[in-house]
Amino acid sequence: MTITFDILHAAMNLPDFDRHAAQERMAPRPRARLHQYKDVPAKQAGVLALFYPEADDSLHLVLTRRQDTLRGHAGQISFPGGKRDPQDQTFTFTALRETHEELGIEPHPIQVLGELASFYVPPSNFDVHPTVGYLPHKPDFRPNPAEVAQVITFPAAMLLEPERKSAEDQLFHGMKIRIPYYTIHGHKVWGATAAMLGELEGRISAAR
Repeated sequence: MTITFDILHAAMNLPDFDRHAAQERMAPRPRARLHQYKDVPAKQAGVLALFYPEADDSLHLVLTRRQDTLRGHAGQISFPGGKRDPQDQTFTFTALRETHEELGIEPHPIQVLGELASFYVPPSNFDVHPTVGYLPHKPDFRPNPAEVAQVITFPAAMLLEPERKSAEDQLFHGMKIRIPYYTIHGHKVWGATAAMLGELEGRISAAR
């Protein structure tokens, strides 16, 4: 199936869509605030789920693999984005600013289509706020080598393929955690990114 702009636009404007339930299907579980963060306010971040059309008008989505040298979530697959600066007016502003810093994509041609549900990440004590954007042409990627090890793009229709989804158990702080993930071009995409992709999958499935 081809995912077009019209489908994406409809997906972001669904009435009565349960976005939290859609995220939970691909979120690690159980998931709770760690003891060391019990009385610590969560840090805030903004990320961008950026769609763009290929030659056949099918929409592709952009992910990055973080550099192994980064202090937080090193080597993981994520949406472009990062920590909100005090001067950032909104989380969407943060997402666009960070995407420009990481991938060299100018913010002004990006059409903002809406926001997904925020997602709390226990290991790093971050609330992540995703913005959905659309670029009417393929981006000219200029990744920042200090932050981005690899740019990963894939057809949005992959999210609807059952064989892309799996799950495994991992031990974290002595607790067994069930971790669902998508397999995208040989990469395991899990955690907050998988949960946000799960919401996108749910929205697109309901809109097509």
